[in-house]
Amino acid sequence: MPLDDQSAWTLLRDLDDPDHLEHPRDYDYTTTRAKFNQLATRLDRRFHCSCAVDRHVQDASHHGVIVIPATATASADHITITVSNFGDLAAVTLGNPGSYDEQEEEELFHSDDRHRIEDELHALGYHAVSEHILWVRYDGVSGLASHYPPERPPAWWIRFFDYL
Repeated sequence: MPLDDQSAWTLLRDLDDPDHLEHPRDYDYTTTRAKFNQLATRLDRRFHCSCAVDRHVQDASHHGVIVIPATATASADHITITVSNFGDLAAVTLGNPGSYDEQEEEELFHSDDRHRIEDELHALGYHAVSEHILWVRYDGVSGLASHYPPERPPAWWIRFFDYL
């Protein structure tokens, strides 16, 4: 189950480091990669498929992306799991990130798929964050916003789940 909004906001703000945008100070790439690989394997098994896995991420605040194909889901689209470099955060989205608003996702993201993914995330110690709060304008402590024009400020998604 994703963190409730209040817990998610608390965690996001606690992880927001003014000096480290790509990964936290104590980042352990080897451990993060091993856990990410475990998640990919478990999702392959759980959905009886071969998920597409992007392990070649650089210059980003996320570690990798796993896509469960639509043919393996009960939902209306493929499902994307983006794993952050920070705090074992994971964002689960129907389709590509930003494809559906909160109401559409509620209607189209089948509960069986959601529960299977949440079980695997929980088993590995990931914290699922609801996508809708990540699209809120970033107002954290880092200088991230200074790299964007005022008319197109970054969102919290960019801070923890995107390329920088």
